[in-house]
Amino acid sequence: MELLTYIACALLPLASAAAAPPAEGKEPKGIVGKAIEDGFPVIYKFVDEEPAAAKRAKLPWLTVISWRYDGAESNGMPQKRVNERMVELEDALGENVVAEGFGDHVIIRTGANLKELIYYIRDQDQFMKRLNAAFKGHSAYPIEIKFYNDLKWTEFQKLRSDFEKKAGQKDAGSP
Repeated sequence: MELLTYIACALLPLASAAAAPPAEGKEPKGIVGKAIEDGFPVIYKFVDEEPAAAKRAKLPWLTVISWRYDGAESNGMPQKRVNERMVELEDALGENVVAEGFGDHVIIRTGANLKELIYYIRDQDQFMKRLNAAFKGHSAYPIEIKFYNDLKWTEFQKLRSDFEKKAGQKDAGSP
């Protein structure tokens, strides 16, 4: 990921929380941020809370589902029909793959001709079994899946840190 060049942050509730479940009546702290990569806007959505050590220990596998698309006519963003299919994919994953504490959806990245759904999961083989079951009856999705052993959730922490730094620079008056 290139250095974030511009960020607009807002708080909003997100369905998945990277940290322990929120206290009753309290929504997790979510961030929607914008970066510029290769001249295109990229939107990031993530929960801006430190995951508990117990959760990190149970979910050591960083799992990146990538979908490359042609966004030439829409400033690097997916066309409407492609986006609808992406939502179908996301829904199937949320309903079937990360249920029951098996995994946590931590980051959504969209822009510059690439959508990434990023999870931390327990087990690669079980993830693939759940994924295949979730996609039964769906037409094929043009995705690539990569797994990385990330016990300390380093990539998630790096994204949080990048946004925090850039937001601090913006607050201090930097462009």
